[in-house]
Amino acid sequence: MAKRVCFGVIGAGGIARRRTIPGMLKARNCRLVAVMDPVGVEEIAAQFGLERYYQTERELLQDPEVQAVYIASPVAFHGRQIIMAAEAGKHILCEKPLTRTLAEAKKAVAACRKNGVFLQEGYMMKFHGAHRRIKELIDQGRIGKPVYLRAQLSCWYPPIPGAWRQDPKTGGGGALIDMATHLYDLLEYFVGPIRRVVAMVGRLVHPYRSEDASTTLVEFQSGAHGTIDCFYCIPDEASRTRLEIYGSAGAILTEGTIGQSSGGRVEAYFAEQTTGYDAMQSKDVHRTFRRIPFPKVNPYTAECEYFADCILQGRPPEINGPENALHILELTEKAYASYRQKKILSV
Repeated sequence: MAKRVCFGVIGAGGIARRRTIPGMLKARNCRLVAVMDPVGVEEIAAQFGLERYYQTERELLQDPEVQAVYIASPVAFHGRQIIMAAEAGKHILCEKPLTRTLAEAKKAVAACRKNGVFLQEGYMMKFHGAHRRIKELIDQGRIGKPVYLRAQLSCWYPPIPGAWRQDPKTGGGGALIDMATHLYDLLEYFVGPIRRVVAMVGRLVHPYRSEDASTTLVEFQSGAHGTIDCFYCIPDEASRTRLEIYGSAGAILTEGTIGQSSGGRVEAYFAEQTTGYDAMQSKDVHRTFRRIPFPKVNPYTAECEYFADCILQGRPPEINGPENALHILELTEKAYASYRQKKILSV
């Protein structure tokens, strides 16, 4: 039998139960052996046919069969749990954001390095089949020089008693740190690092303390521009989660690829040749966008397989590794600071 990494899950409800555990169970090189959650863990274990379940992190980390952990608890617990897991010698796949602040993240990363364990953050959208195909097309120069990118992710997230994302003390913030960070990461995957950022955040609809609205304008090192709009106050049915990438020789447009699924639609226009200036500026032209096929990949399965491969091969993760985690949190803090200071900040 091929080698597999034995995983334990810390915080087995929520996204772990809905998405990551089902994805992990399909991974060719992962074996789920135990789950931990302070609430309802026996039921979760029964759902996935597990005999071992725990109510505390310490119990799970003392399990000798657990080689790696997937952390999907509320973000306020991430820093402490990463350090605990590192000191127990367990490799760590942790949900995003890695921690609430850059300072917390630096301590967690230092603990992983000190104890010689691998750390990977759960920005799984880079593993989506459509996004991998888009990356190939951009790198091949099919749309020329990228000049503008836009990414959209919104949902309806009404007040819920005890919801940790709705209080900055427990979530670090709201729509920006929770959703916009996904898109900072994805757009950098396509065209490289962001060098300048300015954001607007606000509470437009919901009364909780975290922001329910965020819009970020970024400039990439290449000079390309980008906008990222993420809201907790737009009905799910009203948002098509669009991704738009425009270049000097074409464009790539998607609907439904941003999110937790493996589907969506991708279309592109590739200019066969550049044309002269159109003085008429007629916009009634025939646009020859074509459908772009892509492999249907479960991004949660793919991220788990990638991390397990890194462990089995003894190589640190190049995708979503510690340096990327620190960079995204630095970018996040600069985005919030830009709103407070009312100016563009360099990253």
